[in-house]
Amino acid sequence: METDVRLLNVIDVESTCWEGRPPPGQVSEIIEIGLTVVDLRAGRRLARHRLLVRPARSEVSAFCTGLTGLTQAEVDAGTGFAEACRVLAAEHRSGAIPWASWGDYDRDMFTRQCRATGTAYPFGRRHTNAKVAFTAAYGLRGRPGMAQALEVAGLPLEGRHHRGDDDAWNIAALVLDVAAKGGWPARPEGPAGV
Repeated sequence: METDVRLLNVIDVESTCWEGRPPPGQVSEIIEIGLTVVDLRAGRRLARHRLLVRPARSEVSAFCTGLTGLTQAEVDAGTGFAEACRVLAAEHRSGAIPWASWGDYDRDMFTRQCRATGTAYPFGRRHTNAKVAFTAAYGLRGRPGMAQALEVAGLPLEGRHHRGDDDAWNIAALVLDVAAKGGWPARPEGPAGV
């Protein structure tokens, strides 16, 4: 299938989390998927999307709500993980359009959860770790978190940090900043997750 190489899906996930270890029998699961579509050629963010995902093997802790703003009731109204992956593939062409995330956490979470649930991995092989590209473009020694990178780039933090759709929107701004400096890789990294 021919793809439009100017488009990029920027993904950020939020997962169930705890202060310390997970309670017995629970594992970290994706509860929110933020997606921002970027037009690299035009240098702009085209659209932002949010998918809430109902956890099957964990509950949203008070710590997680404090960090993300997401409540158990809110994610209970979300879709199942397999359906969220189907939506990514069908409605957002996630298997065909290159994608990026800030670090490897998001890709690793999808890989683990797809394997654990027997769900088809929704993304193609063309992934870019935006944190690595940003670090190289700015000649930094360490790899900053997203909020720190926005400060380095002189960009505002829009929305709430640790909210999937807001973080994807902010990461997309960093991607466009790196692309404007000529530092966005022409060929995204592989390999695919699953």
